[in-house]
Amino acid sequence: MAIIQEISEYLQKGRAKNVKALVQQALDEGMDPKQILNEGLLDGMMIIGGKFKRNEIFVPEVLVAARALNAGLNILEPKLVEVGNEPVGRAVVGTVRGDLHDIGKNLVVMMLKGAGFEICDMGVDVAPEAFIDKAEEIHADVICMSALLTTTMTNMEDVITELKNRNLRDKYIVMVGGAPVNDSFAQQIGADYYTPDAATAAEVAKKAVLEKAE
Repeated sequence: MAIIQEISEYLQKGRAKNVKALVQQALDEGMDPKQILNEGLLDGMMIIGGKFKRNEIFVPEVLVAARALNAGLNILEPKLVEVGNEPVGRAVVGTVRGDLHDIGKNLVVMMLKGAGFEICDMGVDVAPEAFIDKAEEIHADVICMSALLTTTMTNMEDVITELKNRNLRDKYIVMVGGAPVNDSFAQQIGADYYTPDAATAAEVAKKAVLEKAE
């Protein structure tokens, strides 16, 4: 099982080439793609998430680990489709209308991938209708919104209002985050969850989806 451990360790170091080669080697040796995913790639990314949450590492280290994760996923994804691997859930992630900041949003995307989610990254300056249209299109479980400005965070409420207008509010787990956002604001606009960082967002999203499925 040493190869799985190596995949996790190289991912944590952000060594994309090594991760890619080892994932390919593991597949060539006939290992189960799901095991490579869960015990190698996702395990490594969850360790990174924990360290990031405890301020043991910072954004640059997370970004290089995420690049290594993506390198491994690119090799693995066709095989996962073949064996019918179901994601934990599907999430639509974006920065709200009027806001062009994306570092926090990108970290959330990476951490959600690391928790086993299938992601649709909507980018920045996303209109309320666009969040919902995409969520409906991909049968998402979670809508994650980010904002870095006090002037744009109010646009999060527009997404929730639009969900209510379409009678879809109960269908989705709505999560919000970003520097000016806090728990009381999330409650005020009717979001399901506020999380202070990307690693927590991934944990909360996974738990919420699994609980909803029960």
